[in-house]
Amino acid sequence: MKKLKTYYLHLRHPTTMERKWIFPLAIGSIVSLFLLFLTTLTSPDGTPLLPLYRYYSSYSAAANVFVESKLKPLPISAVPPPPRFAYLISGSAGDGNMTKRTLQALYHPNNQYVVHLDAESSPEERLDLRNYVTNHPIFNKFKNVRMITKANLVTYRGPTMVANTLHAAAILLKEGGEWDWFINLSASDYPLVTQDDLLHTFSYLPRDLNFIDHTSKIGWKEFQRAKPIIIDPGLYMTKKADVFWITQRRSVPTAFKLFTGSAWMALSRPFIDFCVWGWDNLPRTVLMYYANFISSPEGYFHTVVCNAQEFRNTTVNSDLHFISWDNPPKQHPHYLTLDDMQRMVDSNAPFARKFPREDPVLDKIDSELLFRGKGMLVPGGWCVGSRKNGTDPCSVTGNITVLRPTAGAKRLEKLIGSLLSNENFRSNQCI
Repeated sequence: MKKLKTYYLHLRHPTTMERKWIFPLAIGSIVSLFLLFLTTLTSPDGTPLLPLYRYYSSYSAAANVFVESKLKPLPISAVPPPPRFAYLISGSAGDGNMTKRTLQALYHPNNQYVVHLDAESSPEERLDLRNYVTNHPIFNKFKNVRMITKANLVTYRGPTMVANTLHAAAILLKEGGEWDWFINLSASDYPLVTQDDLLHTFSYLPRDLNFIDHTSKIGWKEFQRAKPIIIDPGLYMTKKADVFWITQRRSVPTAFKLFTGSAWMALSRPFIDFCVWGWDNLPRTVLMYYANFISSPEGYFHTVVCNAQEFRNTTVNSDLHFISWDNPPKQHPHYLTLDDMQRMVDSNAPFARKFPREDPVLDKIDSELLFRGKGMLVPGGWCVGSRKNGTDPCSVTGNITVLRPTAGAKRLEKLIGSLLSNENFRSNQCI
């Protein structure tokens, strides 16, 4: 209580407590003024009388003699930081090993990955993939590969594929941290450039671009896809079955305009946010419509992006793939083989499909385009290990922001330059 009272009195009457400090303060002030006066005194030759002052003066003069004192740091280069990609790699029964291989060919520590084997694959195959993802030392280190362990039932021609894509996108939005583009691929896709090539090239692009092959000229699809009504059993059954048609047909929508195109795309994060969160009701409305649309993966995102005012001018009319189709196109493209190798390279595309499982053409791509050893990750600027005796250089990691692009970056630059040219960019948006 006494201490509290003393403290209270000090606050109430600070002048009475501080009188004892007045005399020392006055003495200190006089001494300081005297020393300041001495510093102004000089000898007849102009040299300061105080030795300490002479020391600092001579040190300052000497420092000015050396060129280092005149050097100024150069401004930091304005090279844009590399982007981050978020990948979905999906497969079905028998695709476990190809899913691993595609993941190895696409891996970079700065990216995010979701892998999925649908419910048609066996529990053993899914468990094997899960163990691979869980136990891989690099995946473990960077924690950027996730597996959808509760498998979805996916029908390629039905809306379940769209639902699976949105599921993966939602996981990446929730758990994947910062990323810039979402890219959906299947286990039968394969890259034709390294991730360093892709990251380097995309570093110079606006992050709101959406690479999506699309057109409103649906032609024969109006009668064979838009007007028929289908049911996808994958929405409510536990066993996979093909879609089936009902007898009644419907009119082409008037509330929004239909677009169609490739099911494979690279979509910006803002657009994925829009589709998942749906602050405008358009994504939900279009999703409900496409629930009864044959081959809805070839229309849902295309219709949303081109009917949304804030995104329609962000489209780049390409799926970034080399695909060999029949003319007219059938449901599935040709399988790619060694005979297609040169055409793939000449296309300048970063991805290609569709590949047979473990085909020799994949080994050639690994060797000549990706520089990847069997069972290894594609080496990039982040890999600082030795290659001696077949060692994986990516077993030792360095700075993951360092990029080491190859000739693939030049090819990709040509493609992107063409897509964004005055002749091709605006004139091919949502037409």
